[in-house]
Amino acid sequence: MIDVIETPLPPLAQPFSWATRAAGVIYTAHGPVRADGSIDTGAVEDQAHLTFGNLALALKAAGASLRDVAQVLIYLIDVADVAVVDSVYRQYFQTPYPNRSTVIVSSLVVPGMRIEIVAYAAEPNAAAASR
Repeated sequence: MIDVIETPLPPLAQPFSWATRAAGVIYTAHGPVRADGSIDTGAVEDQAHLTFGNLALALKAAGASLRDVAQVLIYLIDVADVAVVDSVYRQYFQTPYPNRSTVIVSSLVVPGMRIEIVAYAAEPNAAAASR
């Protein structure tokens, strides 16, 4: 069974949930969405902070944290942004880092959007129960 996690993030017009849980895993995807629902199309550093901050908010709503993240998929529109995003990433994640893949794509859903992520996290209680 899939459960939707209620988050403090703004409702959007697209048909998706900010975060769901199933079988002990939290599934979540994020971009540079501001609290008012608008998309930040400014500097990639600002977009990355907003994106990873939104991930942290969704995980907190699920009773988890960034330490529970097992995998992050990062989509960028410019390979030149990787170094900046890596710098921001290190401010949110610590060793041991989650498994990660970075993919360069031609565009994202909103013009000017430079980053989007997908993250998978273990539910803290599920992880403890499986040990």
